[in-house]
Amino acid sequence: MPREPGVSPERLGFIGLGQMGGPMAANVVAAGFDLLCLDKAGTLERVPEGATAAHSAQEVFAGTDSILLSLPDGAATLTVVDELLEAPERRVSTVVDLSTVGPAVASEAAGRLEPAGVAYVDGPVSGGTAGARAATISLMFAGPDDVLAAHRELLDSFTGNVFHVGLLPGQGQTMKLVNNFLSATALAASSEALVLGLSQGLRLETMVEVLNASTGRNSATVDKFPNRVLTGAFDAGFRTALMAKDLRLYAQAVDAAGTHAEVGPAVSAVWQRADEALPGSDFTRIWQFVERAGGD
Repeated sequence: MPREPGVSPERLGFIGLGQMGGPMAANVVAAGFDLLCLDKAGTLERVPEGATAAHSAQEVFAGTDSILLSLPDGAATLTVVDELLEAPERRVSTVVDLSTVGPAVASEAAGRLEPAGVAYVDGPVSGGTAGARAATISLMFAGPDDVLAAHRELLDSFTGNVFHVGLLPGQGQTMKLVNNFLSATALAASSEALVLGLSQGLRLETMVEVLNASTGRNSATVDKFPNRVLTGAFDAGFRTALMAKDLRLYAQAVDAAGTHAEVGPAVSAVWQRADEALPGSDFTRIWQFVERAGGD
């Protein structure tokens, strides 16, 4: 029988060892937790040293009390949820979803799991691959107080900040989409503005310096341009495709809520075009997309 969701887990599962999941799982193991890992892509070499590799999702469901998910999209989360419900043996009582899946999928996942006595909590993360490696990412937790308390030591092992943003599944997702929309807007808008400056003979380095001492500064001018664009590294560790996906989720959330939508569709359209033009790229390469468009 599953344990109560508010009881601290004795053994943990981790499903999804991609760009973010792998480093997060490694930090969980480094903190001394007993971790059973499954890479849905089937690459056992991505299981961190010190963790146990699972060969199937059913092995994770039968052998752990709580599982962390770090998956690419909502369809992947719902697939794992259905596999959990259909598992012949199930020990899991809590699912903590670190993925960005949107509020509708989070609510759907929670609704499917609740009748089976499994708690689904919504905990998307922000901070990129570098933050995942350094355990400085932010986590936006939406779930009951007792579930957070039971998992607090675990969450602190791979994050720098845990924000309890609400009690309902989907509220963490909404907070993540708000954050990523603003981050995406800052980077796309800053790129567009700086291309104008270049067209008038201004130096990129000078403009960034001026903006960061003035009211136009933002996350793009403070971090992305100095550290990723001006250096030519373009290595923030977050793909353009994922930002485009998050902006589609943002648009869906706005549409469902019926709130004002004027800036959002324009920003999303830029990112969808950038993703089509730069498949597989780091999201900081939107600078190159905008710069090229500005020179047409």
